[in-house]
Amino acid sequence: MLLFFALWYYSQSRKGASFQIPETFLAVQTSDANKMVNATKGLLISCDIPMAQFIINLNASLPASQKFIIHILDNTHMFVQSHASDMIRSAISDFREQNSYEKPS
Repeated sequence: MLLFFALWYYSQSRKGASFQIPETFLAVQTSDANKMVNATKGLLISCDIPMAQFIINLNASLPASQKFIIHILDNTHMFVQSHASDMIRSAISDFREQNSYEKPS
């Protein structure tokens, strides 16, 4: 079972619909077999549903060794590895540039 120190932030940020990468959070996973605790440092991403699907598809297109999503909390929140923030930002920027309309002059 995953327990997140970011749960308070998660519950407070459910109303936001924009792409946000807040401070780094720590996820703690406990193993029932031997009661060991594993901690993972990462980022909590809050975004709207289409942007979340874009990030999930970006993660799915990568090889297994480069996947960055640690846990998907719901349709608009996910916990990802810390080093992936720049890659996600650049992929979103490229996507927005490709899909923006410019009126012909």
